[in-house]
Amino acid sequence: MEGREARDLLERTRTAVTPALRSTVESLPGSLRRVAMYHFGWEHAGGTPAGARADDAIRPALVLATASALGGRPEAALRAAAAVELVHHCTLLHDGAIAEEATPRDRPTAWSVFGTPAAVLVGDALLALGLRLIADDGHRVSGAASARLAACVVELCAGRQADRAFEHRGPRDVSLDACLTTAMAKTGALLGCACALGALYAGARDEEVAAMDAFGREAGLAFQLIDDLIGIWGDAGHPGKPAGADLALHRKSLPVIAALGSGTPAAAELAELYRGPMGADAVARAADAVDRAGGRDWAQIHAADRMARAIDHLSRAVPDLAAAGELLALAEFVTRRSP
Repeated sequence: MEGREARDLLERTRTAVTPALRSTVESLPGSLRRVAMYHFGWEHAGGTPAGARADDAIRPALVLATASALGGRPEAALRAAAAVELVHHCTLLHDGAIAEEATPRDRPTAWSVFGTPAAVLVGDALLALGLRLIADDGHRVSGAASARLAACVVELCAGRQADRAFEHRGPRDVSLDACLTTAMAKTGALLGCACALGALYAGARDEEVAAMDAFGREAGLAFQLIDDLIGIWGDAGHPGKPAGADLALHRKSLPVIAALGSGTPAAAELAELYRGPMGADAVARAADAVDRAGGRDWAQIHAADRMARAIDHLSRAVPDLAAAGELLALAEFVTRRSP
């Protein structure tokens, strides 16, 4: 079955990491714990048990798969894997509150149930828990790992701030280079950090850690490009992000910016549509304009190019790519989706 190896790895990762993740979240005091347990899907809003949804677990899987590929023991990096996932969920809580998205997945978001202040504060608490998980794990690389994760969080914040600033600019006032830089910071940075942490816990050399960070970053940018395509044309396998979702919100995603910079009549049409309200008809016309202006083709080609760069970086840390089968399976899995 296509993607079976990656799905098996993600399932094993969830089984391995969830106990540490849940016990850490359960250590939160009172109301913070209640909001966090709801956010993770472990409890309903009233505090009764709920069937937890299966999160993708891509970031912790990258930590463990990298440790394994470099000859380390994945179990030694379990706390680091949980820490990366806590940081990821911090960003989900904050992004949901900032964008005021009420139901990005299968049920109302934490901010829409408990209020924006509660969601933001719980996100802060998850960030602190993630950093503490690594700092307290007693491993000889915990100091370096904690510092790397903290630096990644600063980069994430800068990327998200730049992304928000794009919303206040005209459709032609955002450059493609700026969008790529922002995407690398807001998406690629955490995937790169996940791989770097796995390398650290495997006892890798500095150049191997750097190569794995670069692998994760490039794979993360490829992931963002595919995600942006799904935000326009949808993906049956990801119903949480319906077709046209990003266009309806006037988001200046990578395919949109590439299309706007094409100098074609379709680009002018798209720019005009982005200046007005985006009802269903306008969304359909905008999607067609992005396609005719070359934005769809550009994103698909650029995603493939970024993945090729990722594999080149991977080969520098793991010359025998047969040992990196899990990492390659994950990279293919996250970029194989097609709208």
